[in-house]
Amino acid sequence: MNWLRFLIDPPSKPKGVDKRIEHPSTGVYYDTKWSRRPAAKLVRRMGVWGLMKPAISLYGSPRVVGRDRLKTVKGPVVFVANHHSHADTTLVLATLPPHLRRDLSVAAGADYFFPNKYTAAISALFIGAVPIERQRLSKLSITNTVQTIEDGNSLLIYPEGGRSPDGWSKQHRPGAAFVSKLAGVPIVPIYLEGTGNILPKGKNWPRRSRCAVVYGAPMRLKDGEDVREFAQRIQRRVNELADEFSSGWWQAKRKAHAGTTPDLNGPQVGGWRRRWALGPKPGQKRNSPAKKTWPNV
Repeated sequence: MNWLRFLIDPPSKPKGVDKRIEHPSTGVYYDTKWSRRPAAKLVRRMGVWGLMKPAISLYGSPRVVGRDRLKTVKGPVVFVANHHSHADTTLVLATLPPHLRRDLSVAAGADYFFPNKYTAAISALFIGAVPIERQRLSKLSITNTVQTIEDGNSLLIYPEGGRSPDGWSKQHRPGAAFVSKLAGVPIVPIYLEGTGNILPKGKNWPRRSRCAVVYGAPMRLKDGEDVREFAQRIQRRVNELADEFSSGWWQAKRKAHAGTTPDLNGPQVGGWRRRWALGPKPGQKRNSPAKKTWPNV
């Protein structure tokens, strides 16, 4: 009965023909084009006004600085922000001017936001997530982000590659600068303050705390400038926006000119000392006589 095996055996591959590679439909391979259609954007707009704005107003009472710098900015652009919390995206979506928020997508870690089709669909629909690989600058990640911009959408990228583990920022990776160069669009730097207290890493429910967002003016790659140099210049600009929030515009400009702007990366010391340098958490007195505790690293 060997002649009947052709009915149950898989087909053979002819010699000289390469085997077809089957890619998964999740992770960085998930197709998000559908989420940038008008109907999906309408759902996101309703989500911003019906959920995100009320939520961030209730839990964060956000202060917005520099939104006037975006009045004449036309998309698409690449927004670059420091990253401490999942509340960061909510804060940006809730405070961006409508003409820039309308066509905004968010570069999101494929391993976290696209692990299966259900989670991937929710991420793509409600925040306009686009899958990227966080640990390396892969060709497919670049393709996904550049294609999103070429379709007429702005893109929010967190170049630190993930949320801060200790409250300080991390070194910027060159991916956002590289995407800006390939797509030929400017970078708009953003500084986010206080979101790590609203929704700390590892927590699933927010708590009330003050937050703020500072928008900077658009930046472009200079002639002869390497993308890594551009990434460093973007990071310095985010540092300056942070100093503008804490010290005021004039003092921040003076320190930027003198090269003395504080670094959001923090001191290069051990973990507990980095956390200690941030100061007490909201509602906690560092040297309280009633209860003295070590930092929760």
